[in-house]
Amino acid sequence: MDIHQRIAQRLRELRDGQGLSLDALAERSQVSRSAISLIERGQSSPTAAVLDRLSSALGVTLASLFEDSAAPAAEPSPVSRASEQPEWTDPASGYVRRNLSPAARSPLQLVEVHFPPGERVAYDTGARDAEIHQQVWIIEGTMEMTVGDAHWRLNAGDCLTMRLDCPIVYHNPTRRPARYLVALTTVSAAHWRP
Repeated sequence: MDIHQRIAQRLRELRDGQGLSLDALAERSQVSRSAISLIERGQSSPTAAVLDRLSSALGVTLASLFEDSAAPAAEPSPVSRASEQPEWTDPASGYVRRNLSPAARSPLQLVEVHFPPGERVAYDTGARDAEIHQQVWIIEGTMEMTVGDAHWRLNAGDCLTMRLDCPIVYHNPTRRPARYLVALTTVSAAHWRP
């Protein structure tokens, strides 16, 4: 299945599952009704910022928009083969994200990102209904990360943890590509202890 069709199907499934109309999701996400409709029909290539707004409004991780929504005939495999991992390219920045996690249910999602030199992506992430935590581990290159008012320069081997409840900016300030791993988990407030 084409990645845009996968996003379209998953977005419709999540919106319908929450009983949201196009208008309700548009109001929650601040993404126009017509843009959501085009995405759900697979006729638009949304940017990472738009997908983040939609996932935030739906209370899910951005990575979950790339999951296969087709019901498996049997128990989902605990193995995710490289050839089957969905890959998506942000049309605005050219960054490439690959969902690494298997279809088997897990509280952890893994994403590999290839980030082009000189590019920047800003997410207007705000408070979500779900408490989502993320760690970014730099495999190659350098990334500058701004989380709310805090700013870090991360090099290969560095790892940053954050809660997805404030604006986040990813920036590759160098002339070389960067590659990093993102680990995400959704935590119930009752189970989280600082």
